[in-house]
Amino acid sequence: MWSWVLHRITGATIFFFLFVHVLDTALVRVSPQAYNGVIETYKTPIVGLMEIGLVVAVLYHALNGIRVILIDFWQHGPRYQRQMLWVVVGVFLAVFIPALGVIGMHMAERFL
Repeated sequence: MWSWVLHRITGATIFFFLFVHVLDTALVRVSPQAYNGVIETYKTPIVGLMEIGLVVAVLYHALNGIRVILIDFWQHGPRYQRQMLWVVVGVFLAVFIPALGVIGMHMAERFL
């Protein structure tokens, strides 16, 4: 149940990011100065934390999406859905922890 809710929340979060990304990228054709101003506002520690949240959302959404596909299209999927959830958690942690280290180093270089 909670994996379903989290999958929907991460999907909406990714959609919102893509919407904002398209809008701010389109701004470059309207006014390069305004675009540069918007990009400067993104260079803050709070937006850096939001980038970490985006990595969490994309990684979980992708891994859980593979799990959902397996549940739907693999004949043994419903029987092994709980085990696949733990695989998703394990792979998520195995990928996210090193990614957090890399993002953290870049944030430390930029903001400290």
